[in-house]
Amino acid sequence: MDIAQAKRKENIAEYILYLWQIEDLLRALQFSPEAIYSQLVAPREVEEEQKHLYLLWYMDIVNLLRKEGKEESGHLEHTLHLIADVHNLHLQLMHHPVGEPYRQLFARLAPQLPTLRKLVGKEDISDTELSFRALYAAMLYRIKGEKQHGEAIKDTIELVSPVVAHLAAMYGKVERGEVDLFKDM
Repeated sequence: MDIAQAKRKENIAEYILYLWQIEDLLRALQFSPEAIYSQLVAPREVEEEQKHLYLLWYMDIVNLLRKEGKEESGHLEHTLHLIADVHNLHLQLMHHPVGEPYRQLFARLAPQLPTLRKLVGKEDISDTELSFRALYAAMLYRIKGEKQHGEAIKDTIELVSPVVAHLAAMYGKVERGEVDLFKDM
């Protein structure tokens, strides 16, 4: 809860990836309130009242996953809507003068998108969502310690991370009013 709030303020990409990780953790714990409490809440060094709030936050996510029919897999609509917002920014940056540095970064990634699409197995998603899914897959492979994908993970991170990082930074700047996308138009 506190980590998610901080990430939401600081970096939209980290926030989305963090929530995806929470979804998978909750599934791994089979949505059991007891397991969630013992594994995710009890180890926290906070007051009991605060622990109760953490448990409620996790259970809210559980309820959303159930409501959206995503008990087995998939991501919450909330995060997919945020990715759609970030993708809208991507489209704006591809056409506006302020997006020149971003276009240069994206140009290095663009030739690899068809390969990433095949690896991720999703043909009908935006380039932005594809990038998030590729980063999340690379993160999971790293967590699992899978060595056979080492070079692919390294390549994915080297190509995708700078693009997503730039998008996330711009998203924050636009959201805070620090960047005007329509300046010099």
